[in-house]
Amino acid sequence: MQSMALALRHEARRIAFVPTMGFLHEGHASLLREGRKRGDVLIVSIFVNPIQFGPTEDLDRYPRNLEGDCAIARECGVDIVFTPTAAEMYPAGFQTSIRVADLALPLCGASRPGHFDGVATVVTKLFNIVLPDLALFGAKDFQQLAIIRRMATDLSQPVEIVGMPIVRETDGLAMSSRNAYLSPDLRRSALCLYRTIMLVRERYAAGEHDTAVLLAAARELIATEPAADIDYLELRDAATLQPVATASDTTLLALAVKIGATRLIDNTMLGPEPKAAQ
Repeated sequence: MQSMALALRHEARRIAFVPTMGFLHEGHASLLREGRKRGDVLIVSIFVNPIQFGPTEDLDRYPRNLEGDCAIARECGVDIVFTPTAAEMYPAGFQTSIRVADLALPLCGASRPGHFDGVATVVTKLFNIVLPDLALFGAKDFQQLAIIRRMATDLSQPVEIVGMPIVRETDGLAMSSRNAYLSPDLRRSALCLYRTIMLVRERYAAGEHDTAVLLAAARELIATEPAADIDYLELRDAATLQPVATASDTTLLALAVKIGATRLIDNTMLGPEPKAAQ
């Protein structure tokens, strides 16, 4: 892969890259279609990264469907599907990691210690192998996107980081590979995440900017859903991920909720919803 990438760069071909863990859905497809527009060569990686999973998390049962993934890749005009193995990515004696300090501490970082070290490390390795001019990431994983942007800036990585809007099902549920875990009943229960987002956005638009009041209303709504268990529900500054007392258009509502045994995340900025790539 690296030899091919070096040859493409030598030919001045612009490489667009979408790193994924596979089990592709329309959210991934939106990244691929945008990458197809922006690059001469479109590469997708499919790699379930073991070092970003904790010891009690779902690495072994994480959904996989390489045949289906390749079909979606073909439909989206992907030129190269890169599918390394864990042994290739982390050979014997591997002991190096990348850590983005402050941005990795709150939210998912607090719930999943070490998770973002694994993300930053694998993305750095993939950048070094694929040598992309630009890489596209979905905003559903807002904290991940912020960390990768910070990492690319801090390490002078020569890649443009493109954030893409969340893609939702028709009923509002954010698309996620982990939605496959949900039974029909739990799938309906999961809509409490989107209802919470809409409630907070409506209250904010109506003039309520006290984050304590907004969060109390959000928690009250989720409490009406018996299958839901809040991991975190926060209003944070979108740039620093630090808590804020007064909400503004640049305030991020971020939530992680367990629906049965499945942990789902979602977010929104309280200002106008993004309509295109950032």
